[in-house]
Amino acid sequence: MPPSVSVVIPMYDEEAYVARAVSAARDVLEGMGADWEVVVVDDASHDRTGALADALARADPRVQVVHNPVNRRLGGSLRAGWARATKDLVLYTDADLPADLGELPRAVHLLEYQQADLLAAYRFDRTSEGLRRAAMAFAYNLLVRAVFGLPVRDVNFAFKLFRRSLLERIALTSEGSFIDAELLLRARDAGAHVIQMGVDYFPRRHGASKLSSPAVVRDILREMARYWSQRR
Repeated sequence: MPPSVSVVIPMYDEEAYVARAVSAARDVLEGMGADWEVVVVDDASHDRTGALADALARADPRVQVVHNPVNRRLGGSLRAGWARATKDLVLYTDADLPADLGELPRAVHLLEYQQADLLAAYRFDRTSEGLRRAAMAFAYNLLVRAVFGLPVRDVNFAFKLFRRSLLERIALTSEGSFIDAELLLRARDAGAHVIQMGVDYFPRRHGASKLSSPAVVRDILREMARYWSQRR
């Protein structure tokens, strides 16, 4: 039986990537014979991201667009997109496609074969993103493992596939980039079966990543501390 898949893509000032991301998702999903939809979340962009996404939605009703009236950052945008998703499986990725969406059929196969609830991809090699970002990610992964005992190799990598039914078992609250860790932690605490899969990594060519800015890092640490306090 063909899979039923929602692809959720948060976007903030990503006009250079809108058409490419939606087209790549459509090509892979149709090649799988899937029952599918693409949910683009425009996080109050200042450029043409929202308008370009709306044009794609008018041309294909399987493309849905969520417009955040104010900037909700990554966590708020993902929660808005996941709330709109209707298919059995949900893939989350970034607009710049850090992993080849051609990996989706393999991810779906592994999820089903291992009867897992969530698949978190990790990068085989991330040196191409630069020493500073690679070092920060290494430190963050170690911190999450040390504080929460979460043995995930690449916590914040934007290629996660999970069953939509998992969202009915957990309550996510993060507004910022701690959302990746929160999803994994709450899934584990709910008894979900979490697996991992390695993929090649493709760094962005247009624009700058927002994940490594001082403000984002500060917000991640603040949300992490709040989550740790709540768990205690």
